Amino acid sequence: MIINNIPEFLSDAFVDSIKLVPFLFVIFVLIELFETKYSKKIIDFMQYSKRFGPIIGALIAIIPQCGFSVIASTLFVKRFISAGTLLAVYIATSDEAIPVLLTDFSNSLLITKIILIKLVLAIIVGYLVDLVLKRVLNVKKDPIEIEKGCCHHDIVDENRGFLYHPIKHTFNIFAFIFITCTVLNYVLMNFGVDTVRDFVFEGSMLQPVLISLIGLIPNCSISILIVMLYLEKTITFGSLIAGLSSGAGLGLLVLLKKNENAKETALLITILFLASVLAGIILNAA
Repeated sequence: MIINNIPEFLSDAFVDSIKLVPFLFVIFVLIELFETKYSKKIIDFMQYSKRFGPIIGALIAIIPQCGFSVIASTLFVKRFISAGTLLAVYIATSDEAIPVLLTDFSNSLLITKIILIKLVLAIIVGYLVDLVLKRVLNVKKDPIEIEKGCCHHDIVDENRGFLYHPIKHTFNIFAFIFITCTVLNYVLMNFGVDTVRDFVFEGSMLQPVLISLIGLIPNCSISILIVMLYLEKTITFGSLIAGLSSGAGLGLLVLLKKNENAKETALLITILFLASVLAGIILNAA
């Protein structure tokens, strides 16, 4: 039979990936419902609440939705929110990491720890940035055009087919998980877990630095790779937090593309990176 000729690393990757599809679909349907009904209200609320910007931004960003970092970047570039609020959103968001972890109820404690730590870190960094850099900007009230989401859909478009985005997003995440699992399984099977651990600097203070750099890659699915490395016990919990904190998804791409002040963009990304690395090192030490 053909199935017997499929390499074990490939068949295992497919089985591990396909069993997540029903759970992912349900999660993304719920996210779509929230996004469709409340995105406009969230955007308005963020614009008119600058004093509590970092808190509001962090609380909103912990909701597993890949578009909020894009929204925050657009609002910042147009000077609707402060730099601190922007970084709070970047740090608190986890893109696809939480939906993937939600597919296994045994991860509930891990999810809680991730959310709480990133929430506290986001608020602290957000307010420090606004205090030290004095970047609490005046809030405007003009209409604003929001960028496309991670699957190139209009984040606040209520006219799109309700199931279209959940189906497309579920397929995209399934494909990414399958490819990542295949590569990891192949590497582990042929080179061993020690090789992977050496590659990510196991036991070294450099590991949070490396994982934070990986997190900066502007792709929503990078958080999945970081989570899978942690679940495979190849990176530490501190490195997991470091990578998920620096991972702002496509929000960074929008900031790089739309913000005309290159020095300001470089400074914000540097702060994001350093805060993530520092958090990872502290957690590893603890």
